[in-house]
Amino acid sequence: MEMAARMMWVSLLVLLVVVVGGILLQIFLSKRESKWPGLVLPAISFLWSLLYLFNLMDTGSVVQNILTALLTVLLSNIPTLVLLAIYWAVREKRRKRSELDKMSIDDL
Repeated sequence: MEMAARMMWVSLLVLLVVVVGGILLQIFLSKRESKWPGLVLPAISFLWSLLYLFNLMDTGSVVQNILTALLTVLLSNIPTLVLLAIYWAVREKRRKRSELDKMSIDDL
C-alpha cells in the first residue's frame, strides 16, 4: 500500500514538472523575435487533440457520436487554449513595450 502511495506522489510530481516546464517553454518561445516559435506548442497540442478525435469509436447513435466528438474536441483543446492565451499575453506585452520604445525615441 505504501508503495502505491509513493508511486502516486512521484507521478504527480512528474506531471507537475512537465506542466510547469511546458508553460515556461511556451513563455520563452513566445518572447522570441519571430512569432512562429511561440506557435509551435499550440500547434502540437492541437494536432494531439485531433488524434483523440480520430480515435473515437462508433457508438451506433448519430447524436451520441456527434456529442462525443464535440466534447472530445472541446476538452482536448483546453491545453491549446491555455498555450495560445500565454502566447497572446506575451506578444501583447512585447507589442506595448515596442510602442513605448518608439514613443521614447520620438521624444528624444
